[in-house]
Amino acid sequence: MEMVQATLQPPLSTGGLPDHTQLPDEDPSLVHNTHEHPQSNLLTECLLPQLADLHPDRNYFVAADVGIYFEYTEPVLDGCRVPDWFYVPGVPPMLDGELRRSYVLWKELIRPAIVIEYISGDGSEEHDRTPRKGKFWIYERVIAAGYYIIFDPKKRSLEVFCLNGNGYHEVPTTEAGRYLIKGLNVEVGIWDGTYRDITLSWLRVWDPNTGKLLPLAEERAEIAEMALEETRSIVVEHATELEARGKRIEAERRRADKEKQLAKEQKKLAKEQKKRADEQQQRADEQEKMMALLLAKLREAGIDPTS
Repeated sequence: MEMVQATLQPPLSTGGLPDHTQLPDEDPSLVHNTHEHPQSNLLTECLLPQLADLHPDRNYFVAADVGIYFEYTEPVLDGCRVPDWFYVPGVPPMLDGELRRSYVLWKELIRPAIVIEYISGDGSEEHDRTPRKGKFWIYERVIAAGYYIIFDPKKRSLEVFCLNGNGYHEVPTTEAGRYLIKGLNVEVGIWDGTYRDITLSWLRVWDPNTGKLLPLAEERAEIAEMALEETRSIVVEHATELEARGKRIEAERRRADKEKQLAKEQKKLAKEQKKRADEQQQRADEQEKMMALLLAKLREAGIDPTS
């Protein structure tokens, strides 16, 4: 992604400038609404598995309502903007064993990949392009975040801008009516549903390859439980089928053994019958010989047995 050259340049030497532990981490002028924190939590929760895949070393920083310091000014908060949510790839979530209190550009080499603002007023602040002051202008020209997303939950409107060439260009929607964020390989869009017992329009993310929502932790648990239950059902079904098959095989084996035994007995019976028949034939042959001998003797004695 081509980055725009920042208009406001930090000093070349930053040795004497404060770091995140020395700069204010609260802005009393900020106005929060009750939708912001659950929305940020929802977005982060959905993205955690995706971020873990993208950053196996866990070097990324996601924050909500945390300041991005782009210039050291007096007062210091004039050189800071506080997105409702932002993501920086390739940086550790902690510095020197401490959680980041802010993101200080003059101490970092990587700019945010995404900044998001949730509109709570009329949207003029989020679209303000006033040089050196307006939020849109600062995100585009100074902070130079790769994507700037503006979400209005009340109006159910979503705008996505990508830094390209000389500034932000509005990202066109996909066929599904969502916006592709290339660096994260997700699509952002509006989802009407219930999160933490709050039913509203929410900013959520989808898998561009499958068109399915990236699930929340609870949804992931439900999906895992469903998959486990399906696996159990398959195992039980296979076990039942194997048991039935085993019973069929055993029954066939017993039938084969019975038929083999029957065949053996029939063979034995046939052998005995043949033996009896041979013995009967032998007796008949002997009787026939005896009769022939007797007839011959009668004829020698002059007796005709036929008369």
